[in-house]
Amino acid sequence: MLKKILIIAAATIAVIVIAFVAVVAMQPADFKIERTAGMSAPPAEVFAQVNDFHNWDAWSPWAKLDPAAKNTFEGSPEGEGAIFRWSGNEDVGEGKMTILESRPSELVKIKLEFIRPFENTATAQFAFQPEGDQTKVTWSMFGKNGFLAKAFCLFMDMDKTVGKDFEKGLAAMKSVVEAEPKGTEEPSATSAARESE
Repeated sequence: MLKKILIIAAATIAVIVIAFVAVVAMQPADFKIERTAGMSAPPAEVFAQVNDFHNWDAWSPWAKLDPAAKNTFEGSPEGEGAIFRWSGNEDVGEGKMTILESRPSELVKIKLEFIRPFENTATAQFAFQPEGDQTKVTWSMFGKNGFLAKAFCLFMDMDKTVGKDFEKGLAAMKSVVEAEPKGTEEPSATSAARESE
């Protein structure tokens, strides 16, 4: 009797596993996440925030998640060939970014290589488009999901999760580029009058 129960249990588990694998395999391989924001700054100023990985700490939605994360910069100081590596806690994981293409005030294309929590490769892209006195910034990430990433997406909506991070990052970048440069304000008429006294 016990042997029969064990066989039935094993068969049931096998069916569940096979069904799960089949469901995961049927998930779409291609993915794309995209968010857009308008910023009151010239395209060149917004472009500079993305084209130099050293500037990302001021606006990246992941920069403050692990203050102890190990970050390293390699290759070119900015633009094509610039490399940024990170390794941190479970919130930020581990990976590498490499700028593949850099067109001043127009586009920055980045190769993303994730190591933790699972291995995957994707492409991130920032496009800058002038619109009157603003710059429309479009941040996108696209690529193909492997089996583990497909399984992960069954339990988490990646567009909503990563999309929220993109929205936070764009809002922070907007604050950075729209902030008035310190020490460059013109003196008011009142202060000028006081100085002349």
